[in-house]
Amino acid sequence: MYDPLLMPAPLLQAHEQLDRAVDRCYRPEPFPSDRHRVEYLFALYEQLTAPLVAAAKPARKGRKPQTAAKGAPEIRGGLQYQSD
Repeated sequence: MYDPLLMPAPLLQAHEQLDRAVDRCYRPEPFPSDRHRVEYLFALYEQLTAPLVAAAKPARKGRKPQTAAKGAPEIRGGLQYQSD
């Protein structure tokens, strides 16, 4: 269904319109190919999620886990909670 040579014309047009809309959100000129668009978007995704991945890494063995300061928000599963 997602092969551009086999998909119905209205679906192909919808995909092309969506690609152009995404391109305009991130750069003034269109991406030269789908591959360039995907590589660019994944690079942005990696930049945005890198702090989350670093925060989720377990502490090294032999070190006492750090505790949050009193009144500081607690972060669990990437979500922030305010302790009472």
